[in-house]
Amino acid sequence: MRRLMAHIHAWWITRDDAGQATTEYALVMLGAALIALLVVAWATGGGGAGKIGRLFDSVLDAVTSKI
Repeated sequence: MRRLMAHIHAWWITRDDAGQATTEYALVMLGAALIALLVVAWATGGGGAGKIGRLFDSVLDAVTSKI
């Protein structure tokens, strides 16, 4: 029994975690894609388009007033 526990412990310490980083990267990319889709849906929908247009107008007005 002691030998089996030592073998399991050695396997646990030396196991390869290379796939974990790939999985975490994939999950982060899926989360970023979801947020991007939500922003695009909001911006192209009724409320967002007007707000973005007003934002660009105010930025352009601020820039041109300084020139």
